[in-house]
Amino acid sequence: MIGTLATRRTQGLKHLRDEVEDVLGRFLGEPTDGWLTSEIAAPLDIAETVNAFELRLDAPAMNAQDFDIDVNGNVVTVRGERKEEKEEKGKTWHRTERRTGKFARTVTLPCNIQADEVAAEYTAGVLTVKLPKTEEARPKKIVVKAGQG
Repeated sequence: MIGTLATRRTQGLKHLRDEVEDVLGRFLGEPTDGWLTSEIAAPLDIAETVNAFELRLDAPAMNAQDFDIDVNGNVVTVRGERKEEKEEKGKTWHRTERRTGKFARTVTLPCNIQADEVAAEYTAGVLTVKLPKTEEARPKKIVVKAGQG
């Protein structure tokens, strides 16, 4: 009985959250970036070196195969899904703050990327994507020749 009431309350709160999300979206005239939706907000950092960019995305409790990375010119999209844990019988949940669901982050970089050289690694809850710049985008050292005269 208590489990049934908890399930109804959770479903009711989800419905309320969806309604508020819808109202905010219509009021603001733009998506609310998953603020109240089940979409995960996956924070990321981007660093740049002379030859490449490095994207680091926090995504705990996932596996390497849960990610999908696309590179098209200078646009990088990382998608993933943190799967919901199976409901365990005999437990009554008092709080559930850990988010599950899908996410997608798209970043436009200032130059094109060598898509065939992109490398990604997932360790300790952090996805690291190394994005080498195209040869044309890398700085070139110009040698100045001494003139005659």
